[in-house]
Amino acid sequence: MAKIQKITTNLWFDNNAEDAVKFYTSIFDRSKISRMTCYGKEGQEIHKMPEGSVMTVEFELEGQKFVALNGGPIFKFSEAISFIVNCESQEEIDHYWNKLSQGGDANAQQCGWLKDKFGLSWQIVPTILSDMLANKDQKKSQRAMKAMLQMKKLDIEQLEEAFEGKSVVMH
Repeated sequence: MAKIQKITTNLWFDNNAEDAVKFYTSIFDRSKISRMTCYGKEGQEIHKMPEGSVMTVEFELEGQKFVALNGGPIFKFSEAISFIVNCESQEEIDHYWNKLSQGGDANAQQCGWLKDKFGLSWQIVPTILSDMLANKDQKKSQRAMKAMLQMKKLDIEQLEEAFEGKSVVMH
């Protein structure tokens, strides 16, 4: 028996959990689908799902375990929960932003947030940003904050220029 992760994020989908998991595992390295379970006759009066349809998909993204559940249209995702993807380079930011926003809504968000085609919110963030915002020099940290607030997809070069006081005007 495999060791079970102490805390696992469960994602509630209407009926497209398998599609969502295939989408996510195609984007992230070190990802895999671990196991699927299907609905049976038992409990059908409660779950109302067709017998044999996918109930749960267990999967991993970058070593983090998740479960996707086909639970019906009762609950929807909201921006109250999001996944932060910490990126070391602009190339990495561009990769995750472009892939995760396909078919979703990248324009309605700001500050590195996007909503994917399944309604799940993601924050695509350079790892240096938290150090900039926590910097003891308030002028530097506030310039970085001001620059970030004007962006949708975050741009490391523009954040660094604002942080260093080399540019305060954003496009």
